[in-house]
Amino acid sequence: MNVPIAPTREAIGQPQGWRDVMGPGLITGASDDDPSGIATYSQAGAQFGYSLGWTLLLTYPLMCAIQLISAQMGRVTGRGLAGNIRKHYPAWLLYPLVGLLVVANTINLGADLGAMAAALRLLIDGPAAVYIAGFALLTVLAEVFITYARYASLLRWLTLSLFAYVGTTFVVGVPWLTVAKNLVLPHISLDGGYFTVVVAVFGTTISPYLFFWQAAEEVEDEKQDPIAKPLLKAPEQAPAHMARMRIDTLVGMGFSNIIALFIMLTTAATLNAHGVTDIQTSSQAAEALRPIAGGFAFTIFALGIIGTGLLAVPVLAGSAAYAVGEGLKWRVGLGRRPGRAPAFYGTIALATLIGASLNFTPLDPIKALFWSAVINGVAAVPIMVMIMVMASRNKVMGQFALRPLLKAFGWLATAAMALAALGMFATWGA
Repeated sequence: MNVPIAPTREAIGQPQGWRDVMGPGLITGASDDDPSGIATYSQAGAQFGYSLGWTLLLTYPLMCAIQLISAQMGRVTGRGLAGNIRKHYPAWLLYPLVGLLVVANTINLGADLGAMAAALRLLIDGPAAVYIAGFALLTVLAEVFITYARYASLLRWLTLSLFAYVGTTFVVGVPWLTVAKNLVLPHISLDGGYFTVVVAVFGTTISPYLFFWQAAEEVEDEKQDPIAKPLLKAPEQAPAHMARMRIDTLVGMGFSNIIALFIMLTTAATLNAHGVTDIQTSSQAAEALRPIAGGFAFTIFALGIIGTGLLAVPVLAGSAAYAVGEGLKWRVGLGRRPGRAPAFYGTIALATLIGASLNFTPLDPIKALFWSAVINGVAAVPIMVMIMVMASRNKVMGQFALRPLLKAFGWLATAAMALAALGMFATWGA
């Protein structure tokens, strides 16, 4: 991604280097562990100790399936998800789905920017407003003015920030036999609070913005390569690209879930073990670590929040801009110069600005996160149904329509999210 993607080797299907293989899937998976996600995983560990690690084993194959299907749709058709919905379905179906995505992403943006500022204030005291504005401006300028190849490379390097949570786990110490037991023989409770957190983990791990982003970045990569074409037009390129997408997605989603597990383990070993069971934001988790696990673990955890935010904020803004732009037939793409896609880049800036401004309104950021999760949970199900229907149609995917195994896992993921959304409503007020 950080250089034109070895067109000659791809064209003839030869193996590629890791920089060419690890791209949209790795970045998408890493962006899933954003500050809002860190808060959810921290709460799971703080409230229930090691007993919810199994959720990340369960979500892994489901997440891989829907993300791989999204990636294949982008690479096969040369269009993102919104572009495919617009082409094959009426506007009354497209616009509500895109609208839900944009609202959820904007609220998520605000929460993430606020969490990044709060984490920086833990390390360097200063005005929250300045930090929020600074992070918002930095991410917008980078997304708009850095060339796509370099920006994609920068995002890939930012994924390394997630290793901060691996470091904190080994600093605090974890009873690995207990962890292994809970992974393979989980104790499942019917308590309303337990189920609510399970639902939150599902909703945080499998989010609509991830589907739109990975599909769009596959399209971007294809456009950056002078030889590559949508696989519908160049099926001879399919073997190399399908293999690359599988590896990229399996590794990227595995990376995402492993980091989420380490966040759970860190807070279970420290906060839960010391009776701290109510964590509502990622910065609260970091601050609570300081007296229990020491300054080093606290610093690493806080720096990780900032690093993951720098990765997730542009993905949230970018996925919203792709969805809106494709739905309205704009010129879209981070590979375009700003003057060639002003509405697309304007949407990125506007979504980030509105998200940042939410931190200066009476809106409770914790409630905002809750409603973001609700909207994501509601939006994910119809979007996933639409993805599965399109990916199964020869009219959309040609000879690359879904095969039985991937289709089965895709529908299983959709059903799981539907149950999670129903569970979310069922546990309101519980």
